[in-house]
Order: sequence, then C-alpha cells, then structure tokens
Amino acid sequence: MGFALRINFVDVVCDNSLKNTYINGKKNGFEFDIRLSYYRGHFLSVIDKFEVAVDGIKVDEHDVVFCINDKEFAVNQLQYAYDEFWDILEPARIKVRKPGGLEVGEHEIDVTVMFRSPYMPLPSADNDHLYMPIDGCGKKVLSIEG
Repeated sequence: MGFALRINFVDVVCDNSLKNTYINGKKNGFEFDIRLSYYRGHFLSVIDKFEVAVDGIKVDEHDVVFCINDKEFAVNQLQYAYDEFWDILEPARIKVRKPGGLEVGEHEIDVTVMFRSPYMPLPSADNDHLYMPIDGCGKKVLSIEG
C-alpha cells in the first residue's frame, strides 16, 4: 500500500480504559477501549488490518478479541462481519488474553486499524475493487492502578 488517508477526529485509544481481566480470581489478560477515528461509522468487514502491540511487543491475533454491540469477534472474523456496524460514537472494547495480565503502572498501547472506504473507489487498470485505504491507527500510554 503506497498511501492511506488519515483523519484524526478523536484519540483512537480511550483514556482511563485499561484494566486487567480476571477468571476465577486469577488475572487472565487485559482490556481497553478504542474509538473509530473517522467522520462516519463503518461495517467491520472493511477492516483490512487490525493489530495490537503493548510496550512495543505485538500481541498474537489469536489472543485478541474485538467487542462491539454486545458481540465478540476474533480478528480473523472481522472481514466477514458485513452486517456489524461500528458507530463513530461507540467505543469498541479490545480484550487480550495474557495469563498474569499486565503489571501495575504505565503501558504503551499501540493499535493498528487499517480499513477501506467502500464509497471511495480508486481507479486501477489491474483491480476494479480497489478502495481508498484509511489509516485509523493510534497509540497512547495508559496506566493500570494497583
């Protein structure tokens, strides 16, 4: 991909949303909220790339769950979610499985969200299904309290 449109309307990673998650009293991972940094909502199926890194370490996509509209999706299911709409005002919760969770203190949360705008086709001699790529990535340092 040679270029991507970037429009920052909101911070992608939401303030004060990072917390550890527990199963049967044991830390099993963590979660945080993200917003769609664009001027309108989109269906999840237009997300071409979704990745999470914490403190510079990429999280395996099998350990990431994308939650929106009271539903949960594995990263590889997003491309098939044609009827699931992500409204710009609705944060998505990102759950990460990580036994032991995160240590108390600050952590850099880096989210890669690349999607295409289905109403902005690009001219191409090789591909008649090429649409404007949108860079909806974001990074922020969040804290977990003790």
